[in-house]
Amino acid sequence: MHEYVGALHIHSVYSDGTGTVEEIINYAREVGLDYLILTDHNTVKALKDGYEGWYGDTLFLVGCEINDKENKNHYLAFGIEDSYSTRMNSNEYVKKVKEAGGIGFLAHPYEKRANMREHPPYPWTNWDCKDFNGIEIWNHMSEWMENLTEENKYQAFVHPLRTIEMPPKETLEKWDELNLTRPVVGIGGVDAHAHKHNILGFFEVEIFPYKVLFKSIRTHILLNEKLVPGEKEKYQKAKDLVYNALANGHCFVANDYRADSKGFRFYAETGKGKYQMGSTISFENEIILRVLLPVKSAEIRLIYNGKLLEKVDDGKADFVINNKGVYRIEVYCSGKAWIYSNHIRVV
Repeated sequence: MHEYVGALHIHSVYSDGTGTVEEIINYAREVGLDYLILTDHNTVKALKDGYEGWYGDTLFLVGCEINDKENKNHYLAFGIEDSYSTRMNSNEYVKKVKEAGGIGFLAHPYEKRANMREHPPYPWTNWDCKDFNGIEIWNHMSEWMENLTEENKYQAFVHPLRTIEMPPKETLEKWDELNLTRPVVGIGGVDAHAHKHNILGFFEVEIFPYKVLFKSIRTHILLNEKLVPGEKEKYQKAKDLVYNALANGHCFVANDYRADSKGFRFYAETGKGKYQMGSTISFENEIILRVLLPVKSAEIRLIYNGKLLEKVDDGKADFVINNKGVYRIEVYCSGKAWIYSNHIRVV
């Protein structure tokens, strides 16, 4: 497999971010991202203005973040050519994205903060909707704001990466619940805006510069073939490969601030072959789920139908599967949440 590391859920001056597209791309290249996806609010103007394509070894793609008229039910839409009116309800724009051949993910679905009046929560409330591809299970900015208090805010401003602990429990539970009936892909987002705030009335600080956030929550994709950088206009095949991996769950989410997660693998092995994350396989007498880590040892947790089934402290693990169901892996590094795989379904 060929592994590529990217950042999702990014805002520019085309909506409520402070960075230009050129600046954001340069920051991504500086930290070595293989790809990144811009998701300005209710606009794909960066696409219309011709920014999509290769910039050296970094692939820049343009999606958008859609919301309803109540500014709820935020939806990360990739692979579409136009944005949709906020007068639509969430069922309508989720269906529109699917009909246009795009893919979509529920953004920060369980926001509930009440400690920042100027930044209210934007939860997903329409759980009757069925046409989405997946869920943003880990959102850096959302978690940071949820955890912010008067007591810790100065430390949080100074050390924005240290305050990120793990995805919301409710989000993980809902993700597992949905996967009991159909594949629902998990992705991670940074929700980067590079907002500027005045502290104590004396000086202005930039909260979460793009370059800082690009080092935290990342979505790693696994491909059967290499992405081939080239001329800016010749990127369609690479774009299709990235979106196909995200649509099918051939990816995992990691907080790479904890440790570099590149090299993590989770796959199933049967007498018929190997199957990676996002796969659905038929139950056989012997199925082994294999885990490989890029470190000598960490806590590997096997999650089965949403419940902890087994855990191992090592740099690798093999789990023999005796039951049908959905399986995924969580990895904790030095007691801190680090990696979340997508599910493998055994039917």
